[in-house]
Amino acid sequence: MQANMGEKPHFCEVCGFSFARKSNLQSHMKRHMGEKPYSCEVCDSSFAWKSNLLSHMTTHNGEKLHFCEVCGSSFAQKSNLLNHMRRHTGEKPHSCEVCGSSFAWKSSLLNHMKTHTGEKPHSCEVCGSSFAQKSHLLTHMKRHTGEKPHTCVVCCSSFTQKSNLLRHIRTHTEEKPHSCEVCGSSFAWKSSLLNHMKTHTGDKPHFCEVCGSSFARKSTLLSHIRTHTGEKPHTCEVCCSSFAQKSNLLRHIRTHTGEKPHFYEVCDSSFAWKSGLLSHMTTHTGEKPYSCEVCGHSFARKTNLLDHVKTHTEDKPHTCEVCGSSFAWKSSLFNHMKTHTGQKPHSCEVCGHSFAWKTNLLNHVKTHTGEKPHSCEVCGTSFAQKSNLLRHMKTHMGEKPHSR
Repeated sequence: MQANMGEKPHFCEVCGFSFARKSNLQSHMKRHMGEKPYSCEVCDSSFAWKSNLLSHMTTHNGEKLHFCEVCGSSFAQKSNLLNHMRRHTGEKPHSCEVCGSSFAWKSSLLNHMKTHTGEKPHSCEVCGSSFAQKSHLLTHMKRHTGEKPHTCVVCCSSFTQKSNLLRHIRTHTEEKPHSCEVCGSSFAWKSSLLNHMKTHTGDKPHFCEVCGSSFARKSTLLSHIRTHTGEKPHTCEVCCSSFAQKSNLLRHIRTHTGEKPHFYEVCDSSFAWKSGLLSHMTTHTGEKPYSCEVCGHSFARKTNLLDHVKTHTEDKPHTCEVCGSSFAWKSSLFNHMKTHTGQKPHSCEVCGHSFAWKTNLLNHVKTHTGEKPHSCEVCGTSFAQKSNLLRHMKTHMGEKPHSR
């Protein structure tokens, strides 16, 4: 009768819990007294309540009577089924009183609480490192044993943790499940998304102590610091060239392997670097996004613009060590050096004539093919070389540059 009325007259003197029946209070007291009268005959485990013993026995007989109606998984204990169902419902009934984080399982909450208390009860016997969770210790131990049980079926790379394997697999599938809600960009890893979000918030919490520059990512700061120290820790095993950043080393290695992973489907061209692909694409689209602020000329590639700007500044940083001539472009210096060496690497396959510069060879070949692509808009006369057309145009303009 008292239970029906909601009355709970039986109080626990230890923790203050109240119960409707005295028998329930007596069962509850076993928690405090540590009494476990119900023992398993198979493994000698002991339990405070008979119901717990009966549930435990199913782990020995393999009986799994509780089925998940969503995915068909079966469980020996109903409590395990109820815990499992939270994977489908997303229910997180266990909340942290410190920071408000919620968890599906109480065990997850207990592990989380250690982040606030700083408790690390699981220690490594090899190096003494301590961990809040036993699973973290087990993962750490693989560093000492070298064990990498999780293997990629595509490239056979091995990993100590399954989570690292799953992240790695995305490099093959190109799966990008993490999307930016601001601009829609997608990323393979959540950490990449979090770093990307700083481009929208403008958050740059990492400061250089030398020059005061700030960066959104710590990795970018570490790379920047090498501009002050001159450190180049990444070395090419083929030619011993050193680089400040690993990404630059990986790009450099393609000069040895000939690898061209960036493919353009329109013309089947391949490129070693993505920048080369993007530049090449402008030859199809006709796009010229780089404009000269002096004369307005536009260029498809930034490097071409930078070269062009030198025609206005008269900047000639490349100097010939033989005669002192200076050039705006390194390629021009290389071509000039042939006047000193007499080198003529470009040969005509028809008559065998050799030329120092490829452009001269191409012009020469037209003498064999009869090709005259340069036409006068005034009289229609055609010429093999553009320079001859320009000279011819002066006859229409009345100009006589070689007269005394």
